[in-house]
Amino acid sequence: MALSPYWLRDNCPCTDCRDPRTGQKLFQITDLPAELTIAASAEADGVLAVEWSDGHASRYPLDFLAEEEQPGDDGRTEQGKPLWAAADFAAGLPEADWSAYLAEPAVRAAVLGSVRRFGFALLRGVPTVERQVLAVARTFGYVRETNYGDLFDVRVEADANNLAFTNVAIAPHTDNPYRDPVPTLQLLHCLRNEAEGGDSGLVDGFRAAALLRAEHPADFAVLTGTPVPFVFRDRGTELRADRPLIEVDALGRIREVRFNNRSIGTLRGGDVETFYRAYRRFAGITLRPELQLDFRLGPGDCLIFDNTRLLHARTAFERDGARHLQGCYADLDSLASTLAVLDRRAAAIDTVAGLFEGEGAGEYLGEAVTMAGHMLQCGALAEAAGAPDHLVAAALLHDIGHFGGSGLELMAGRDNRHSHTGAEWLARWFGPEVTGPVRLHVAAKRYLCAVEPAYLALLSEASVFTLQVQGGPMTPEEAAEFAALPGAADAVAVRRWDDQAKDADAATPGFDHFRPLLTRLLGAAL
Repeated sequence: MALSPYWLRDNCPCTDCRDPRTGQKLFQITDLPAELTIAASAEADGVLAVEWSDGHASRYPLDFLAEEEQPGDDGRTEQGKPLWAAADFAAGLPEADWSAYLAEPAVRAAVLGSVRRFGFALLRGVPTVERQVLAVARTFGYVRETNYGDLFDVRVEADANNLAFTNVAIAPHTDNPYRDPVPTLQLLHCLRNEAEGGDSGLVDGFRAAALLRAEHPADFAVLTGTPVPFVFRDRGTELRADRPLIEVDALGRIREVRFNNRSIGTLRGGDVETFYRAYRRFAGITLRPELQLDFRLGPGDCLIFDNTRLLHARTAFERDGARHLQGCYADLDSLASTLAVLDRRAAAIDTVAGLFEGEGAGEYLGEAVTMAGHMLQCGALAEAAGAPDHLVAAALLHDIGHFGGSGLELMAGRDNRHSHTGAEWLARWFGPEVTGPVRLHVAAKRYLCAVEPAYLALLSEASVFTLQVQGGPMTPEEAAEFAALPGAADAVAVRRWDDQAKDADAATPGFDHFRPLLTRLLGAAL
């Protein structure tokens, strides 16, 4: 593959070029030599090693280099998204129960993923209390405060400054097009809906724009190239943003739709007749029945949707009917960040689970249980003892350093320092409250042998053998030094469960039993 030397050097992953904690670059592009060249390069073991003309050395994973050929996408454009019509949800809307959303990271990831993929998701059973919509928004990001406040009440108001606060029908539209940047997410939480009428509707604006592009490409070009004045004013506010109805990125992909007939100001200059022809065609597409997804929000329903993609609407309702929604704005970047972290945590736990299911099925250093069976028993014993989450995790993961064949090295009489190896490997995801007891659990065995004369007799034959390989009982000085360590008590607790967790007949939960606990701990560490 042909790679630019400057691109390659700019993406050097070494710690001289990037901060190992943040990944941020430690140099400016102008710091690189004017005539930068590759002096030598070689591929081996999935890595490209490069020697540079200025003496710097870089190592790049080949799978990272392969990604360079793919066009970038931040998840905000039409790329990779299904552009839907109403019939695509004949089997049901993307939805979840509020309690499951709070309790299960996988459910939360599915809901947020639906917002990214389809542009919306619905939460059921959200408590029907005032301002609860803010709590929903804060599960994935931050509330965007506007001139309407941190939240707004969607109900009939006597002195409404927006048609949304009346009982009239509202055609498909996006909110706040007069604001730049526009709020990219909107939430609507139903507290009451006993009125006749007042049903909700959604239209995929990306689908409507894609249809315009396919059916009338000249009109699509007009709407992507004409800045439209969007205006809002009341007694205390004056807002204006000039943006196209359809915005595309540098590669021509649909990225944003702003569509609100109530807020379009007076367009002046340019070919106004051509614009209005295109505008009317696009508006007509958004009103096609097959594109309009209609449903009714009931008390406890909270709709989360992408305000740069979806147009939302409602039917008229009785002016005196009891209909009360509360809404707020938030932003897609926070939702995307939360989803990415949830996915990263799930991937981390899947990596650990793969070790339990793979190498974990093998022999555990001459004991009667498998390696995975031993570790699962240890975690279960900690849990049964009422240990806090971090200790249960430490007990579950304490022997992770044996994976990779190093356990055989220990049984051959060479200390594999698996406690340290395991702690260092786990540190990429877990905090010191988990990795500390893992790092010290071998030292805790040596400590207990030194301070409790009867302890040695409790050890299995294999554990007695590994004790000698690992240094034998501590000296009085070493024991005193160990006891003074901040995590010594936790390490001793893990050690005692470790010694008990070798019963081949014990009923032991599977790895999935511990997933929620591990996810909670990853949430604190990542």
